[in-house]
Amino acid sequence: MAQLEGYYFSAALSCTFLVSCLLFSAFSRALREPYMDEIFHLPQAQRYCEGRFSPAQWDPMITTLPGLYLVSVGVVKPASWIFGWSEHVVCSIGMLRFVNLLFSVGNFYLLYLLFRKVQPRNKAMSSIQRILSTLTLAVFPILYFFNFLYYTDAGSVFFTLFAYLMCLYGNHKTSALLGFCGFMFRQTNIIWVVFCAGHIIAHKLTEAWKTELQKKKEERLPPVKGPVSEFSKVLQFLLVYSMSFKNLSVLFLLTWPYILLVFVFCTFVIVNGGIVIGDRSNHEACLHFPQLFYFLSFTLLFSFPHLVSPTKIKVFLCLVWKRRVQFALITLLSIFFVWKFTYVHQYLLADNRHYTFYVWKRVFQRYDVVKYLLVPIYIFAGWTMADSLRSKSVFWNLMFFVCLVTSIVPQKLLEFRYFILPYIIYRLNIPLPSIPRLVCELGCYAAVNFITFYIFLNKTFQWPDNQDIQRFMW
Repeated sequence: MAQLEGYYFSAALSCTFLVSCLLFSAFSRALREPYMDEIFHLPQAQRYCEGRFSPAQWDPMITTLPGLYLVSVGVVKPASWIFGWSEHVVCSIGMLRFVNLLFSVGNFYLLYLLFRKVQPRNKAMSSIQRILSTLTLAVFPILYFFNFLYYTDAGSVFFTLFAYLMCLYGNHKTSALLGFCGFMFRQTNIIWVVFCAGHIIAHKLTEAWKTELQKKKEERLPPVKGPVSEFSKVLQFLLVYSMSFKNLSVLFLLTWPYILLVFVFCTFVIVNGGIVIGDRSNHEACLHFPQLFYFLSFTLLFSFPHLVSPTKIKVFLCLVWKRRVQFALITLLSIFFVWKFTYVHQYLLADNRHYTFYVWKRVFQRYDVVKYLLVPIYIFAGWTMADSLRSKSVFWNLMFFVCLVTSIVPQKLLEFRYFILPYIIYRLNIPLPSIPRLVCELGCYAAVNFITFYIFLNKTFQWPDNQDIQRFMW
């Protein structure tokens, strides 16, 4: 069975890479000049490729660290030495974009290894489910699209997933080092390094919590009933656990590589005067709580085969009626967050090349009341997402939720690319769905990718005051 799974994996990876190469060829023919953020990334990489690493050569419009450019030079430079290619060829737009296609192959392999590690292997059918899940996430529309442009997303995902994999295998020093590489691609990836440390802490807390529950069972204490009472018991347990020097020292010895990396990050923020380098005026942090609601809707949309069903809707409605006071309070709090903490970035209103421009214009901006009417959908999305993670411990869920909020809430701009990593980590950790659901999910992703690429390559337009060809994209 293991050998057969290897054949399935090789076939899936080979077919995906072949299709990606054909799409890459179409992109290269249609897009011979830098597009969107590539106008900053590509020239910077070419300067590095030419050996010009001086800070004076840095483009002040770039807001991320130079991880993408350094890795690109490390990939394309050996090609010039081995094959005798000229600098003009190895530092060309096509070669630099191809680096992200190589990252996409690495991401495919990492996703497969993560599914093998995260998901239990106790069914004969699970090998097909793992392959289909890997293939589905590998062609996840938001990530897959940016494999063909010179953006930081593919490399950012690669190093973060690699760090997560090493964490699961207990290689925490390697995990922290890979987390540093991810940080060099995008500064906010430090949050997912903290998540790796949180995974270790959650595991230890779960073991201690089970021991505590077993002790209470042996003492024949009455069971705790109700979510509020259970939550208070968990908080009390956390308080007692954190007061023990022995417990804290054990956690420190396990997580010190991640703590060291967080210390390096804090030093960088102090020296740099902020998390963003370069253009800070358009990347100011704020408490944009509705970003969490947008992510929940995003997850509900892209995981609907697993999260939406008549049975789940019925269970949710029954639960709302049973706990109507709690849900009424959650609804009022959500409406308050939407009312007081909704921010609209100027990029969202000004750039009609992004799909988010049309989502905002035709949904949220058309009628002001719409953003409040969507609150019940946000609550359902949050409930069904939490329900899908029931197999994880309460401490793992707490760590994931804290990292999720920290990574997306400070972002003022509604940008789907910010949701890629939290979505992938979420999708990796839900139980393996059935094959029909996976096929449905894969088919939907393939259809979305086909439409997205067709529109990008064929439905071009021009601005009245600019003769450049413009294209629609995520």
